[in-house]
Amino acid sequence: MRVDVTEESGVQRLVNETITQFGPIDLFCSNAGIYIEGGVDAPDEDWTRIRAVNVLAHVYAARAVLPGMLARGEGYLLQTVSAAGLLTSPGSALYAVTKHAALALAEWIAITHGDAGIKVSALCPMGVRTDMLLRDPENFLVEGSLSVEQVADAVIQGLAEERFLILPHPEVGEFFLHKATDYDRWLRGMRRLQRERITKKVEN
Repeated sequence: MRVDVTEESGVQRLVNETITQFGPIDLFCSNAGIYIEGGVDAPDEDWTRIRAVNVLAHVYAARAVLPGMLARGEGYLLQTVSAAGLLTSPGSALYAVTKHAALALAEWIAITHGDAGIKVSALCPMGVRTDMLLRDPENFLVEGSLSVEQVADAVIQGLAEERFLILPHPEVGEFFLHKATDYDRWLRGMRRLQRERITKKVEN
């Protein structure tokens, strides 16, 4: 089915028709995401658009599947977030903010409904070789990026182990630990990365 995930009615229709044809949904993968570059001065339309895809689509998915899952006492939500949800996105306030929000939603669902049989995993990769990444070959995430198949393998393993954080790039966990251990040092390092990123773009 073709569905616009920014429209709640479409997500509800997808869930209802799936249940009608195939029975209860055991696992819902909420995967849609977009990237828009910009800072706090980005137009309101950009903020609204990226929030609709990167945050509200997860809300609509949860609203659609949670009632049935809670009634059965089991269910699994896989939410594609991003390493940006744990760390940040130097080139885009819009992406960083919405991915942090998506992670916060996943945490809230896990805390609120975990004792009722609801499992949640947040997929937080860095660069993945999708069209979104490869449209910008100068993106610093291209180096070290993973194939879609590698990420899928990590997801399958993470779901089997029922891990909340699925990190196809193990270094994301290390960076997150550094951030939590010494936030100021981490911020200085990110400012350095931002300077290097800007310098590279100017040189190219």
